[in-house]
Amino acid sequence: MNAPEHRAGADAFVIAGKAYSSRLLIGTGKYKDFDETRRAVEASGAEIVTVAIRRTNIGQSKDEPSLLESVPPSKYTYLPNTAGCYNADDAVRTLRLARELLDGHDLVKLEVLGDPETLFPNVVETLRAAETLVKDGFKVMVYTSDDPIVAKRLEEIGCVAVMPLASLIGSGMGILNPWNLALILEQAKVPVIVDAGVGTASDAAIAMELGCHAVLMNTAIAKAQNPVLMAQAMRKAVEAGREAYLAGRMPKKLYSATPSSPATGLIAPKS
Repeated sequence: MNAPEHRAGADAFVIAGKAYSSRLLIGTGKYKDFDETRRAVEASGAEIVTVAIRRTNIGQSKDEPSLLESVPPSKYTYLPNTAGCYNADDAVRTLRLARELLDGHDLVKLEVLGDPETLFPNVVETLRAAETLVKDGFKVMVYTSDDPIVAKRLEEIGCVAVMPLASLIGSGMGILNPWNLALILEQAKVPVIVDAGVGTASDAAIAMELGCHAVLMNTAIAKAQNPVLMAQAMRKAVEAGREAYLAGRMPKKLYSATPSSPATGLIAPKS
């Protein structure tokens, strides 16, 4: 199954050789039904959507509704992920199944979790799975901790993007350690995408202002009181954060002794 061709401008988001206009990637799980999923995806402007192969029907169950009908892969780039996998072998097996279901699709999101409560990544199993998948011809975008050393190693293995968490999956706590993200960004030669922990639009904007190349989210939109409206807000936040990063913010200082308006040529008061 071929990914759709996207037209992108001068500031395109490029992943695995393809250019996209949107820097917001969203998940397709946790919505009340596929219709709400479709409306949220459309409102977000996202061009890349993640799909949990173990939890979402994309053809495995012939007699049940399929995501393919509501969010057609002719319009969006599918990013199969390994949500629910706790070891490298299960993750590799899941993505090989996804490749079969999606007619050879090779762009995937790898996540290997450490436990079912925190959903923190198991970096040892993640590294092992990444090595196998890259050797097997997959283009791997990888969920990981915000450890700069691990992120660098995943890039060296051949992953096409590293995706450090901002905080725990589904927590909505936002970016808890911007300094580690800055270290990852400083050394990375592949896209860095914040994955997990975003709770609201300001979190997405901050990630982009830090210089992250994109933001991926699911729960922040799907579990909002109005998912479609939140998807629209996230779209604007990512765009605004990216523009602020490109513009270059003014330096921070405790106070400024320089007036913001001209200090010369003032009208003298009457004596």
